[in-house]
Amino acid sequence: MKLRHQTLWSQISRYLLLLLLILPQISTKLYAQGGNTAYDFLNIPSSSYVYGIGGANVSTLHTDLDLASQNPALIGPENDKEFKLGYMHYYSGGNFGSVRYGMAAGERGAWAAGIRYLNYGSFKGYETDGTYIGDFTAQDIILEGTYSHDFTYRLRGGINVKMVYSAYEQYSAFAMAADLGLCYYDDDHEISLGFVLKNMGGQLKRFEEHYDRMPFDVQIGLTKGIKESFSFSITAWHLTKWRLPYYVHEDGGEVKETNSGFFRNLFRHLVFGIEYSPSDRFYLDLGYNYKTASDMAAYQRNFFSGFSIGGGFKVRALSAGVAFAMPHKGAATVMLNLGLDITELF
Repeated sequence: MKLRHQTLWSQISRYLLLLLLILPQISTKLYAQGGNTAYDFLNIPSSSYVYGIGGANVSTLHTDLDLASQNPALIGPENDKEFKLGYMHYYSGGNFGSVRYGMAAGERGAWAAGIRYLNYGSFKGYETDGTYIGDFTAQDIILEGTYSHDFTYRLRGGINVKMVYSAYEQYSAFAMAADLGLCYYDDDHEISLGFVLKNMGGQLKRFEEHYDRMPFDVQIGLTKGIKESFSFSITAWHLTKWRLPYYVHEDGGEVKETNSGFFRNLFRHLVFGIEYSPSDRFYLDLGYNYKTASDMAAYQRNFFSGFSIGGGFKVRALSAGVAFAMPHKGAATVMLNLGLDITELF
């Protein structure tokens, strides 16, 4: 027992040491970089489950390999030999695809590898004098590698490393980022807590003369089981800054940035979700993201802005999930996931 405790604390100390070594480097890089964040697409989920439950979730231990991109500590040996395909029709002509494969690494670890491809459609190009010069495309490719490890029966840690290539017309850039996450699960009380440092890193190859920042974020989440088949989740995100302004229409038709009050700012930091899952082979989820609803204030939002809904099922080795959201009147988004559990084929 003593040797086991020594091994446990040795693993935890290595994880914390890695965190302490990386954070100063990341912070220095963030302050040294100029320009605006150019990698917000990293926050678009590849999981239909997450998209249906509000678009962000770092605490739910769901049987979904794509949760690795939310919190690398949410996957584990239970995801052994699992294969996932994803497709999302995004508004403004965007079409996104993803592939991910995971395997157990011993009895207490797991790894996964995946690729995400984001294509934003075709655009018309013009010179500054208005001369049409032809169509061009914009696309991003994300290569991901994830590893997680169970420190104890209740505590798991993980790291997700991302390589990002972007090509917009004649311009291209390359960046690297990493997510560090923890998840604590109390089976007796049906409660799980998640903590993630997301998108730590920087741009290695610039589009032009200045470096663009990564969308570094700190996210905390809680999921609590209620009754037998329901669970409730709340995720706090964008915790690196308090003030999150948005834009509204003035009476004269102008769009103006507004300074949110305390409670509006508070709720723009929170994502709410509820799940109904009578068995491990079926679920329905509903999410509300107030930040999405308020961001759409200047873009013809409707009653459904901020809401999302999803569902999924599993039949033997095959699983499927779908999620739907309608941020504003002219745009509906649909995400589909297909999964294959190879361990159940034999």
